[in-house]
Amino acid sequence: MSDIPMTVTDDATGVFIEHRELMFGVVYNMLGSVADTEDVLQETWLSWTARGGGSPLDGIANPRAYLVRIAVNHALARRAAISRRRETYVGPWLPEPLVADSEYGGADDPALRSESVSLAMLVVLESLSPLERAVFVLHEVFGYAHTEIAEIIDRSPAAVRQLAHRAREHVQARRPLYEAHPRVRREATERFVRAAVGGDIAALMEILAPDVTVWTDAGGKRKRAGLRPVHGRDKAVRLLGSFARRGGAGGGHLDLRHRRVNGDDAAVLFEGEEPYAVLVLDLTPDGEQVSGVYVVSNPDKLTHVRREEA
Repeated sequence: MSDIPMTVTDDATGVFIEHRELMFGVVYNMLGSVADTEDVLQETWLSWTARGGGSPLDGIANPRAYLVRIAVNHALARRAAISRRRETYVGPWLPEPLVADSEYGGADDPALRSESVSLAMLVVLESLSPLERAVFVLHEVFGYAHTEIAEIIDRSPAAVRQLAHRAREHVQARRPLYEAHPRVRREATERFVRAAVGGDIAALMEILAPDVTVWTDAGGKRKRAGLRPVHGRDKAVRLLGSFARRGGAGGGHLDLRHRRVNGDDAAVLFEGEEPYAVLVLDLTPDGEQVSGVYVVSNPDKLTHVRREEA
């Protein structure tokens, strides 16, 4: 936003800034990419400043609704480009994580200041159509009424209700309603990382559920990353051994930091000052075992991750 046209009023600029975090949250949950979200917000800003010959507020009764509508429609248009990129992506694709800047985070952390669903939920949302996902995010995450969403995406309220019904059924069939208590999640994450980085096969076999699935998103830029999701405890243990070879006993190359990722307790592994991987877990309903492991190690998706100050 450094190139603000001189004809744009301070009031119009202030309105955009006031609603920027809302737009970031909506668009990020639609796209799962920080970089694409920032691009969409830039496009929204340009559309906003071009309106009314540089007087965006003229004739706008509800600037918040107007800005969200612009942002959502730019995000829907960008989905096509993202889908084309996905066609040539190497290995499993995972959303770009929102990682707090320290263990407890601060008010300015994007992982804490924006409404965001969990990384596991974002994976489920990837299987929705773009319109279904937009409706689900606006209704289920941000509480928009169907009539409001109809105006945003230019569909009838009946069509929006149908989209919402399909999206909700799809999500509920693939994503359990159970959410682990933060303390339980933190303890499970600590146990899992100690076992994985330390190469403790027995401990890994104990904490991983028999039908565990491991997704490793390296984008073809890390060695020993799986080219497809790995199902089953035995295969998962063999894949996770790569962390032990880099940071386990005698290695000491990987340094663990606990962070909040998309609102959940998770772990970040650093290699020196550079982030090596973000690890997020899904737990079984009793909280005793890990049913899903999401490992984001593609460096392009970790550019926003910072090591906290000493």
